[in-house]
Amino acid sequence: MAKANHRKQTKTLRSLSKRQWTKIAAGVAAVVALVGGSVIAVHSHEARQNSVNRVTSYSATDANALGVSRGSDREDLRGGKAGDTYVTVKINGKNRAVVGSHFTDVKSVLDQGDITLETGDVVNPSLKTKVNESTVITIERADANLETTEAPIGFNVVTKETSDLPRGQQKVESEGQEGVMETTSLVTKAGQKTISSNVFTSFVRQAPVDKVILVGTGSGSSVSSAAANIGSTVPVGEMQQWAHDYLLSNGGSEADFTATVFIISHESGWRVDAQNPSGAYGLPQALPGSKMASAGADWATNYQTQLKWFWGYCARYGGVQGAYAHWQTAHSY
Repeated sequence: MAKANHRKQTKTLRSLSKRQWTKIAAGVAAVVALVGGSVIAVHSHEARQNSVNRVTSYSATDANALGVSRGSDREDLRGGKAGDTYVTVKINGKNRAVVGSHFTDVKSVLDQGDITLETGDVVNPSLKTKVNESTVITIERADANLETTEAPIGFNVVTKETSDLPRGQQKVESEGQEGVMETTSLVTKAGQKTISSNVFTSFVRQAPVDKVILVGTGSGSSVSSAAANIGSTVPVGEMQQWAHDYLLSNGGSEADFTATVFIISHESGWRVDAQNPSGAYGLPQALPGSKMASAGADWATNYQTQLKWFWGYCARYGGVQGAYAHWQTAHSY
């Protein structure tokens, strides 16, 4: 691909400011706290945790990014601003980084993180306390438990042309495999009755694997175009169908749609309200999610608005296929 240089000028370790070092340290601390806090809850999948690739604050799905902390690269990749602040919020032992700008006090962090307090919640420090990058806000909610559930993420069927097969002949190159969406909610119950359930984090724990079908061209010459290598994808569900039709109606191609499906499936599993512990939000995992407001005021709930923002963001790579090519090597975009 023609790789677009969307990053700011790279800084050396020696040139980093004290504020930047503080942000990096805070990011590492948030990741460590997240891993440590998760052991307090007992869930059916925890026995398998050691064999499963876990997410980090850097990438929603990529095991190769494990151990990489938040920093200027993350801000550049998600369209963040240099003035963004990361504040850790811990509710009943579960951590999440709230990303935003112009934080003034604890209440402003909770507001931007869409964290609603309930009667009886104990907040420390107090709502009017000033905050900075090193602030950790703790909320203790009585009679509430953290419950983690898993849901399958469907896979797509992709067809790719190949000159290695006679024209029209098909061959399954790889079978499809569902992914796993993990959601942690803070649930309050009275006896067996659920009083409230608030989603705290929801992210792709394991990305789906597409079923790939090779279709012979019988041409005798290799198929080398980028579009042919990406292939064509069959839309699944309302969101994908709309994305497919919208792209093709606006000058896009089947390869553009395939690239879109791949990235969104890996970033959010096609869940509009997906929220990584890092604070990345929505189908494209924008960081922070409020940046999608440039595409529409309904950015938090409207998949069409989120996808339009996503395609606009991909323009820095020369288009969504360029973003796809970048994802193949960087495991992020």
